[in-house]
Amino acid sequence: MARKPNAAFMKPVQPDAILAAIVGSKPLPRTELTKKLWAHIKKKGLQDKKNRRMIHADELLKPLFGGKSSANMFELTKYASKHVK
Repeated sequence: MARKPNAAFMKPVQPDAILAAIVGSKPLPRTELTKKLWAHIKKKGLQDKKNRRMIHADELLKPLFGGKSSANMFELTKYASKHVK
């Protein structure tokens, strides 16, 4: 049997202005939101070279991280969830 995707992850969420600067202003599922965040991180080379778990904040990510200059990759979805409706 094929696994069904969880409907809660597929439900579109509306990003606020801080998150919309990175992922766009249209509603999108949480899975796509996370993919777009990682695409931004990889495009800008924000992942720490030695400790790959750490993400350095640029001018767009700093407000998302609550003003912190870096965050753990496992905290990424926690910070993003504070900026969706």
